[in-house]
Amino acid sequence: MLVKDYMLQIGKQARAAAQILAKTPTKFKNQALTAIAEQLNQQQKRLLTENAKDLEAGQRNGLEDALLDRLALDEKRITSMIEGLAQITTLPDPIGAISDLNYRPTGIQVGKMRVPLGVIGIIYESRPNVTIDAAALCLKSGNAAILRGGSEAIHSNQAIAQCVYTGLEQANLPRSAVQVIETTDRAAVGELIQMPAYVDVIIPRGGKGLIERISREARVPVIKHLDGICHTYIDDKADIEKAIAVAYNAKTQRYGTCNTMETLLVAEKIASRVLPLLAEKYQAVNVELRGCPMTQALLPTIKPATEADWGTEYLAPILSIRIVADLDQAIAHITQYSSQHTDAIITEDWGRARRFLTEIDSSSVMVNASTRFADGFEYGLGAEIGISTDKFHARGPVGLEGLTSQKYIVLGDGHIRS
Repeated sequence: MLVKDYMLQIGKQARAAAQILAKTPTKFKNQALTAIAEQLNQQQKRLLTENAKDLEAGQRNGLEDALLDRLALDEKRITSMIEGLAQITTLPDPIGAISDLNYRPTGIQVGKMRVPLGVIGIIYESRPNVTIDAAALCLKSGNAAILRGGSEAIHSNQAIAQCVYTGLEQANLPRSAVQVIETTDRAAVGELIQMPAYVDVIIPRGGKGLIERISREARVPVIKHLDGICHTYIDDKADIEKAIAVAYNAKTQRYGTCNTMETLLVAEKIASRVLPLLAEKYQAVNVELRGCPMTQALLPTIKPATEADWGTEYLAPILSIRIVADLDQAIAHITQYSSQHTDAIITEDWGRARRFLTEIDSSSVMVNASTRFADGFEYGLGAEIGISTDKFHARGPVGLEGLTSQKYIVLGDGHIRS
């Protein structure tokens, strides 16, 4: 079958499934999520076997370490996927919720009802856990999902897909409620993003090149973020022990994620007390440091930072460091170079913290916390389908509510307009 015909069939099936899901009671959606979790638990050995095939192929094809890390599954990550499903099951179902219901002078009541978006297409690279997160969030929010993972994760994604299909069937929901594209032909992406009759929104997760291409070529609305150039600013009113712990975690807890810190800003008054200690910890785990001239004066063995470094998402054990005069200069730097993903301040001065929260225009802004917390699971969303740095329609980690819209409802009793 030609790719165009295959994708058209997928789109038609998804649209039909979306109509069923939109009116499916919460208990049946939760039953499906529970059944999928049970399948993941029962099929752990097979999931790891199929993932090993992808890892072997990735190493053979020279896949970068950051992408291999995103691709890898282990018992801990499978357990996290299962926990995410359980958390989504316990979350309130947003569909059908009525808000802002008020009487108007004419006697009618006007309010809003939350409804599914319809059919959601997700295009992603490497991370097989996205398959389960996307399937679960779309299902709970009453949306049909078309999932197109990268060719590097084809075995892992298809193994996870079988768990999803079995769970849907056990809950008597249409198998086509979640469809994982089986072809690795890149033409499938081109077709998916140009099917407005069957797809209501596209969510890309992957490299900047992929997301730029989809944003440029899509005929369907896109929820996206291009990159994660995340900053941590250590203020001169910071607790040093706290600052070192947070800045170390923000960079080293995991390198290949969009919420990993890429630039560290340090107030000049505190730099000589903080940076030597932090540099020792970073260098112990082989993090390459690149610094401004003032940073190099304190840490003479590190590399110089170039202008390009301030705008680079490394996704690797590399960190750029700049010493700034004060909070004003830190805010100015972040405003110039941030990708509006996640930025943090470490300070004990809550007046400065409030300024940072107000003036930094990012989708997540943090005080005394690692940027690695910018995550749907950590925010209590159960999981996330992506992190949006757009301002419409959703911003930040996109969970259940981000996958819905609202429609106005009007309640009357034979009311007519005079």
